[in-house]
Amino acid sequence: MTDPYVVPPETDLIVPRPGPGEHWNPETIHTHFFGCPVGEHAMSVFAYIRYLPVYGACQGGVLIYRGPDNLVLADLAFHDYRLAMPWPDIDGNRFTTVNGLSFDFVDPGARTEIAFASEDGRLRLALTASAVTPLAARGHVLPDEAASAGEGPGGSEQFVRFVGEVVLDGQTIAVDSHGVRDRSWRQVRSERLEANVHPPLCWTPVYFDDAFAFNAMGFESVDAGPPWLGAYDLPPDAPTHVFGWVSRDGEVRPITRIHRRDTARHPIFMHPMATEMEIEDAGGDVARVRGEAVAFAPLPQWFNVVTFESIMRFEDDCGRVAYGNVQSIWNWKAQQAMRLARSGVGTGDAS
Repeated sequence: MTDPYVVPPETDLIVPRPGPGEHWNPETIHTHFFGCPVGEHAMSVFAYIRYLPVYGACQGGVLIYRGPDNLVLADLAFHDYRLAMPWPDIDGNRFTTVNGLSFDFVDPGARTEIAFASEDGRLRLALTASAVTPLAARGHVLPDEAASAGEGPGGSEQFVRFVGEVVLDGQTIAVDSHGVRDRSWRQVRSERLEANVHPPLCWTPVYFDDAFAFNAMGFESVDAGPPWLGAYDLPPDAPTHVFGWVSRDGEVRPITRIHRRDTARHPIFMHPMATEMEIEDAGGDVARVRGEAVAFAPLPQWFNVVTFESIMRFEDDCGRVAYGNVQSIWNWKAQQAMRLARSGVGTGDAS
């Protein structure tokens, strides 16, 4: 029997381009993303390929940031993220960009080898990403995304164990941590100014152990009084997640309810630096988690919106601890509302 919440492993390899006579929306994309938090070093390794199939081009690369004091891209410990590259070289299950980032899906859905060596010799990394949860099915990342032409748009998310090493500026950092990977295929992701008019969203993947992991894309609950609230007409009982799932002992379940309250924000960028969530899944289980950022950086992903990421140290109500990537995204409408509210909202103040 097919599990409706899991996609097959061969979806790792879906990166089609329009065939002869086919006309796709030019904003159609595919993606591969791996996010590796290294909690003991307050560090994140961000590796991403964004495919533009209509143009036969791609974007992406590697970003590494450490600690919370990153205000612009040049503050990062390392960055080689390029906006215009040719279509990756595809050799069997290996996808390689011209700036040297390689994803080799040696066992689709189960094991990926990630490699990168910078042209200036500053960075070399070799990581194995081994699945610890199924490939959870995901539709659209954002509420206003649309489906492309082609066969069955979709996406997946999965928690993995990263093992390997990062050699940065002569320092060798051993990696053995749990993080997340995700991908989209045949999605239409608009960069028009009027797109992404939803409230500020956070993507919050957290893997505690085999018994409990979760991820969701959603916004802060209305009754928490978020600083953007005046810009949107939302009822008090508005659903706060676009999508979400939990893995409990290997079973993937949809999330039915999330209540999120951000208890601290970045004093300049307003990205959540501490948060509390109550999560209920379709099996009736309820979990409560708290997170506090140990690292933060702005990230260059989409240029009609603002995007940030932090590594948060999470603890659940059973005392388990995990580190997770927290990504936020919003457009000009939310940004202007939060600028007005900023005088009353700083780190440690969620009023």
